[in-house]
Parts: sequence; structure tokens; C-alpha cells
Amino acid sequence: MQRTHFGEMACSIARTLDVIGEPWSPLILRDVYVGITRFDQLQQELGISRKVLAERLKWLVGQEVLERKQYTDRPPRFEYALTAKGRELCDLLLVMVRWGDRFTAGEAGPPVLYRHHACGEISHVELRCSVCGERMNATDVDVLPGPGQRA
Repeated sequence: MQRTHFGEMACSIARTLDVIGEPWSPLILRDVYVGITRFDQLQQELGISRKVLAERLKWLVGQEVLERKQYTDRPPRFEYALTAKGRELCDLLLVMVRWGDRFTAGEAGPPVLYRHHACGEISHVELRCSVCGERMNATDVDVLPGPGQRA
């Protein structure tokens, strides 16, 4: 199946989807974020085919979201780590978690809790304005043309 590429669109959402829009990619990032870093561990945890996992890992390394590190020579084995780009994508995943916990968790509640290092409390992410610090939602902003918009 041919994958649609959104990387050339003048849209940051489309460009982000070009990197992680395939459904397995955010789940791979989630697992690497929580410490599942080796191919066999990822394959077992996700129940994904080896071929698809290899393709997704190669793509994410190529996009500089993950880096591949050899941990043994014989046989050669590798593990994966988040790059700075990958760590920032995990911020996006935390926003997705907030939405999923609110609208899809059901009566059982969220499957995972997040403890904030700074205060030690169980918490969730909230979007804030980078200038004034006020809470920010989609209804609180106007979308304006930017310097990268195509004519």
C-alpha cells in the first residue's frame, strides 16, 4: 500500500502527520518513552509484525525522531532512544493522552497515570500561552497567515 506524503504541504499539522501519522508510529514512540527500547521488546509489546516494525523504526530514525544504538556485537543488536525531536513529539502524545483519558477511558478510568517531577503530584498536561502563561484552547486563538504560507 502506498503511503500518502504530507511533508510538502504548507501546514504544520500535515508535516507532523508525515512523520508520525501512520498509526504504529505514536505507539512505538510511547513505548520507547516508557523504556521499551529493543526491537524484540517492542514487537512483543505491540503485537506488530516484524516487517512493519522494522519499516516504522527505519522511518523514525530517518526522520531523526529516534536514534539507533548498538548494544551488542555478536550478534549485532540495537536499541532505540528518543532524540530531542522525539522527546518533543512525546509532549504531543501527552496532549493526546489528556483527550483520550477524558473521552475514551470509560468507567474504568485512565489506564496510566502521570506524576509530575516538579511537584510529585499525579497530573495531566494543559496548553498554555508561551507569552502570557494563560491557559489556551482552540477557541482562544485566531489563525493568521504565517511567513511560511504559500501564496
